[in-house]
Amino acid sequence: MMKFLNINRGERESIRFDKGKENKQQFNQFFLFVFIMMVIILFVVLIFRLFQLTIVKGEYYKRLSEENRIKEITINPKRGSIIDRKGFVVVKNEPSEDKENNDRLTSKRYYKSAEDIAHLVGYIQTADKTDIKNDICINKIKLGDKIGKKGIEKLYECDLRGKHGKKLVETDAKGKQIKTISIINPIDGKDIQLSFDWELQKKAYELIKDNKAVIIASKPKTGEILVFVSSPSFSPQDFENGNIKSIKKYFDDENKPLFNRITKGSYPPGSIFKLAIATGALEEGKITEKTLIEDTGTIKAGPQTFGNWYFLEYGKVEGMVNILKAIKRSNDIYFYKVGERLGVENIKKWAEILGYGEKTGIGFEESTGSIPSPFWKEEVIKEQWYLGDTYNLSIGQGYLLSTPLQVNQATSVFANNGYLCPPEVLKISQENVNCTKLPISKKTMSLIQEGMEQACEPKGTGWPFFDFKPRVACKTGTAESFEGSGIPHAWFTMYAPVNNPEIVITVLIEEGGQGSDVAAPIAKQVLKAYFERKE
Repeated sequence: MMKFLNINRGERESIRFDKGKENKQQFNQFFLFVFIMMVIILFVVLIFRLFQLTIVKGEYYKRLSEENRIKEITINPKRGSIIDRKGFVVVKNEPSEDKENNDRLTSKRYYKSAEDIAHLVGYIQTADKTDIKNDICINKIKLGDKIGKKGIEKLYECDLRGKHGKKLVETDAKGKQIKTISIINPIDGKDIQLSFDWELQKKAYELIKDNKAVIIASKPKTGEILVFVSSPSFSPQDFENGNIKSIKKYFDDENKPLFNRITKGSYPPGSIFKLAIATGALEEGKITEKTLIEDTGTIKAGPQTFGNWYFLEYGKVEGMVNILKAIKRSNDIYFYKVGERLGVENIKKWAEILGYGEKTGIGFEESTGSIPSPFWKEEVIKEQWYLGDTYNLSIGQGYLLSTPLQVNQATSVFANNGYLCPPEVLKISQENVNCTKLPISKKTMSLIQEGMEQACEPKGTGWPFFDFKPRVACKTGTAESFEGSGIPHAWFTMYAPVNNPEIVITVLIEEGGQGSDVAAPIAKQVLKAYFERKE
């Protein structure tokens, strides 16, 4: 019995072993089957992918490969130069080069003696998305390009910028250029020749650079600007170089060096405005060359007392005054009474005829100034108009405001025998002038001119010019500044020579004092430099 049982156990062990071997073989076969199936599937996927890449999207990847191999490079144009009337280049671009690949990169702008020309030429900065969106030029800018932000740089941006070019090059795997496939050359910006005289500009700036002041000079027959200086000033080079520290100082400076006082500054013109009162009164028939008004030293308007400057400073009166003596001596009593006769509406009318209260059209940002009236005062100040307001307006005070550019333009009317010439920043020929003949008679013009000539002769208010040759016609102005110092603004405007005017000069010194004491000597230095340079 025991032997039978032992045999059965052995057989059972043999059976188990054979069964395990069989299972292992089946497992191996299954694994091999799975492996083979995976290989087959992978092979099918690869075949399908290869078919997709070569047949279905072959052209796409071929083009993509070409694009990776061929690179388009933008070639920046050279920004146009800015030149003065005599041919001096005052602003220019010098392109930098990638010598290894012979590419023109972004060029750099250079400003000569930058501060004296800053408010005329302006500056450039990198264009932002708004600049690109609002770009009106035919040749469009791209993100990263620089664009004119002020002055000539902004006004003639479309001419100065040029047009981008491009170059197609073949590169290797490292991006190095192998060869040039094609090239479209850029079109450089146009050079702009301005009307101003750079040497005279520098001289003018030196005379006022430590003040809040303006000097503007123009040619009366064309309106061409010869000098355009506003102080304090800034350096356009700081904007080109991205000098953040200096730029921040300009914006933080309480003296406002970025503020263009020539076109945006609004000031009472003081006695210079008497030329407009005289013109209007003569043309409206309110006075003639024979009209006499007695200088009594002071005059009343209700409870207010208004005095003549000569009486207030020296306690003297000047007797009977006609139009010539009134301009020569800048007699306030005469103009109080003449302004009263002329009336506020006619004052406003003739001021506007001479260009006050309106933009000149120079193309820069500019203020219109302000010519007050009863309606204006009621709307803005919420008060009624009084006779005292008319008196103040008649001597260029009160609520009246003008820009130095407007004063210069109005002075030119008397230098060119009655034409209003918009200021021109470009050098132009006589054939291209855009002047308008004003409705001012020869008789009126002659009287105003004679009065201005006498103002620059002995006993006139323009004493620095008494001995100047050639003869000069002028008008002084001293206007309340309404600033904390209480010191008035000093004005002086003039033209020369009187027989054939070539230049009109206007000087304003903010809170400078008397026009004849402060502004007139500066104008004399500019005029002296002009004639010396001409010789």
